[in-house]
Amino acid sequence: MQPNNWKVRSGIALFGGIAASLLASSALAATAQRTAFGTMKNGTVVEAVTLSNAKGVSARIIAYGATLQSLKGPDKAGKVADVVLGYDDLASYVDKPNYFGVTVGRYANRIAGARFTLDGKTYKLSQNDKSNSLHGGAVGFDKQLWRIVSVKQGPSASVTLALTSPDGDQGYPGTLNVTVTYALDDKGALTIDFDATTDKATVVNMTNHAIFDLAGEGSARGILDHRLTMPATHYTPVDDKLIPTGELKPVAGTVFDFRRGRNVSDGLRDGRDPQIVAGRGYDHNFAIDAGLTPQPKLAGRLSDPASGRILEVWSTEPGLQVYTGNFLDGTLVGKSGHVYRMGDGIAMEPQKFPDSPNQSSFDSPRVDPGKPYHHRMIYRLTTAR
Repeated sequence: MQPNNWKVRSGIALFGGIAASLLASSALAATAQRTAFGTMKNGTVVEAVTLSNAKGVSARIIAYGATLQSLKGPDKAGKVADVVLGYDDLASYVDKPNYFGVTVGRYANRIAGARFTLDGKTYKLSQNDKSNSLHGGAVGFDKQLWRIVSVKQGPSASVTLALTSPDGDQGYPGTLNVTVTYALDDKGALTIDFDATTDKATVVNMTNHAIFDLAGEGSARGILDHRLTMPATHYTPVDDKLIPTGELKPVAGTVFDFRRGRNVSDGLRDGRDPQIVAGRGYDHNFAIDAGLTPQPKLAGRLSDPASGRILEVWSTEPGLQVYTGNFLDGTLVGKSGHVYRMGDGIAMEPQKFPDSPNQSSFDSPRVDPGKPYHHRMIYRLTTAR
């Protein structure tokens, strides 16, 4: 027979167990903190939202450009560092744009001749890359102040930002209503969802343009010793204007073969390959073997043996543009006073292939009314032990 106070003690024990469970859940929950980041020249305050988890991973997103301004994580010794290149202040993002961590749109990468034809009509786009249109034009999504429409915390902390791109914006047809949602979970995965609807047939290709150094931005060696692996048996070679030729070229036997992993430095300055000369390093789209998929699949894995940090990029899109900061020439001063040079960072941008609106053999970037655009990509930042 149980003593008279058994039910009370059992209740206390049960309550204690629930409380401990709730505390444990709370400890694993991710948080979201909303703060001011700076002020535009017209007096508009630009906000930042910092998402953090209990394992030391955090991401700061600023409303200007819907930009991933910071991504921090611990190394194998537990030391936390910021692994994305960028600026410490708003004025630099506005006055010295270089696509650091921004949301790119309407169309990521290059469109040849800054024009395309859709349903028999030719659209002339903003020309901002010699004769081409790059990353949405001269005033793309990266140079817009987005609206913060939702901030949440819990098992996954998130921020959703919205933007309306009017019909004719940078030459593109259709009014486009866009949202970007960043969500950080307790395992270090930062999921980015790009969604858009249109009232007229158009083309859309959105991605994030973070440039990474897993040793910590501004490190002495940059990404030269980083190891890159990609499940891509083909890539899209480019002409002297960095426009794909239309060919899908096998990577076998070339410096573009990352299927089994290789150091970025292996081919970065290999002038014997005319494609490296054309890109001034790696600035090429890789055709991920799985192609366009309904759910994200692994597109690339980057690791830094010295710090132990590992970054995986997952995506629903068929291509991964790899860019080794070839146009960083030491004239930009980034975070903590660091001068950025070629090889100081690497971008891995999941997307439709460059110039897809003009190349029918590539997956179509067409978006129609009633058929929304969606791209989900994930940055998974972990540490090897």
